[in-house]
Amino acid sequence: MAGVNAANKCAAAGWRVAIVDELPYGGTCALRGCDPKKILRRGAEIIDSARLLAGKGIDPQGLAINWADLMGHKHGFTEPVPQQMEDGLASNGVETLRGRATFTGPTTLAINGASYDTRHVLIATGARPRPLDIVGAEHLIDSTAFLDLPRLPGRILFVGGGFVSFEFAHIAARAGSRPMIIDRGARPLKGFDPDLVDLLTRRSHQAGIEIQTHTSLVAVETTGDAYRVTLDTAGQEHTIEVDLVVHGAGRVPLLDDLDLDAAGVAYGPQGVHVGGHLQSTTNPAVYAAGDAADTPGMPLTPVAVFEGKVAASNMLKGQTTVPDYDGVPTSVFTIPELVRVGPLEADARDTYGDDLDVRYRDTSGWYANYRIGETAAATKILINTASDTIIGAHMLGPEYAEVINIFALAIKLGLTTRQLKSMTPAYPTVGSDLGSML
Repeated sequence: MAGVNAANKCAAAGWRVAIVDELPYGGTCALRGCDPKKILRRGAEIIDSARLLAGKGIDPQGLAINWADLMGHKHGFTEPVPQQMEDGLASNGVETLRGRATFTGPTTLAINGASYDTRHVLIATGARPRPLDIVGAEHLIDSTAFLDLPRLPGRILFVGGGFVSFEFAHIAARAGSRPMIIDRGARPLKGFDPDLVDLLTRRSHQAGIEIQTHTSLVAVETTGDAYRVTLDTAGQEHTIEVDLVVHGAGRVPLLDDLDLDAAGVAYGPQGVHVGGHLQSTTNPAVYAAGDAADTPGMPLTPVAVFEGKVAASNMLKGQTTVPDYDGVPTSVFTIPELVRVGPLEADARDTYGDDLDVRYRDTSGWYANYRIGETAAATKILINTASDTIIGAHMLGPEYAEVINIFALAIKLGLTTRQLKSMTPAYPTVGSDLGSML
């Protein structure tokens, strides 16, 4: 999406623009990530919602996910995307190329044997699963393959305690599988509030998800139609048998085939080294955005979108624009979802000291959650008492991924808690709880 938005912006300014991808157009989010994942999650939401109201007027017996039909529903969204994307680019005057691009000089590239001379290049190649140095790594599937599974096996091991593992495990558990998540550290989802992660971990166990911390993957080998997996838990090795092993242990920038050295472009494990204007620190003709760039931004599609637009603006107008990363929310779409905007509590304490007020609310008994039967919900809002402004918001609960957008806007605009409380919301809605959260 960084590349698409930059291409359209430059083409609209009258530049001659081309974009190249060796995969179908659309990018990770629309085809292999956010969007298809959340379509599958909808099936899991239905199952979970019925179970929460068991004995409260709903009989969930017999309710089940038909995985093949749910996957067909997902394909109904993803299959038209590449052509729609190409058509949209073409209508804006962007030439769409297919293939793998390789630098042959500071401003020249080879694509399918043809040479292209450029004035500027934007690297927006995204990321790939982090290589795992273990015996049998070839037996793991990645998130792309999981989102295309024709059937869901009964026993699934998710490697890594991040977004991918938790989101997919919550879907699989409601679809009838027995998922396990392993994480090398003491606590999964390290980028989120520890208190809320603990609540989510307990809720995950209740949903049928086993979570093992201090556990590393040692080896994977085939055994008939299953896999024998060797794990190391706190220094002790043991084996388990599963039907599928899914790689959820992080991603790294996808730069391997670009031959950045031929272009004199400096890069590292976090991506292309760029300055504040997203321009390469060693080749002024080259810019980078999204997961391919080493920036302070989180690896999120909305961040890639605005970085792409910033890079395009600087190509067109010179070094005039820098990306603004304040108030960018992020969500783990478990059931219920875990969301965050702004710093963690510990970091905020270091910055604001005595001016920090932490407002924690157990919202599990509030009307919005009682109505649907959810018992795992809480919020933690961080306030700068000196200015009465929102520093950060951390939330676990149904529909809180929508409410977090209000807190993100408040941070972006510097709104005070008094201003937020002055809003008269529609009632009864989840958003109408915002004043009580403060």
